[in-house]
Amino acid sequence: MKPLQLSADTAVELAKRLNVPLEQLMHMPRHILIQKLVELESEQADATTESSDEETN
Repeated sequence: MKPLQLSADTAVELAKRLNVPLEQLMHMPRHILIQKLVELESEQADATTESSDEETN
């Protein structure tokens, strides 16, 4: 399997947001990366929903 084809800026940003080392991110299987991105997105959506709920109360 070849490394993911990401720009350097994108790879660094993803590594920070997913809290994984850059080298591990570059060699991560594509389906695992997509799964982690979905999890990250759902966590952000939950946090946004919670903060919206707190503002309305």
